[in-house]
Amino acid sequence: MSTSTPRAVPAIFVGGLIAGALDITYAVTYLAYLGKPPAWTLQSVASGALGKAAFDGGTPTALLGLFFQFVISCGAAAVFYLASRAMPALLRHAVLAGLAFGVGIYVVMSFVVVPLSAAPFKMTFPLASVVRNLLVHMFLIGLPIALSVRRFSPPAD
Repeated sequence: MSTSTPRAVPAIFVGGLIAGALDITYAVTYLAYLGKPPAWTLQSVASGALGKAAFDGGTPTALLGLFFQFVISCGAAAVFYLASRAMPALLRHAVLAGLAFGVGIYVVMSFVVVPLSAAPFKMTFPLASVVRNLLVHMFLIGLPIALSVRRFSPPAD
């Protein structure tokens, strides 16, 4: 199959899996540096659905958090894929579009998704944290998604 044939499934899943893996690897590594074990990091993802109870669920809630991590990242990839069908310029300028998409993901997650979830954390926005998280969302999430969608489902010429 030619790479010029649009293929939604690999575009979405490859981008989502790469972005999800990079993001959770960063989160586990950074939070381990701050003294949090990897299971806690994964449970914090699950806490969006389960609230504080996620931290009492052991390995099952950590695995649920890992599952949610990839559902969210594949969902983001699906959004970018659908947007690229309506706006092919997103793929012609995939690097810039991916970086901008990463900013959009950060904004939506920080100001809509997490506040509306059951996560037991109060959102704060110290400058260093905002910059770090923007860079993570731009380069580890938005960019891989945009490049995957361009690779597997390029715009029609």
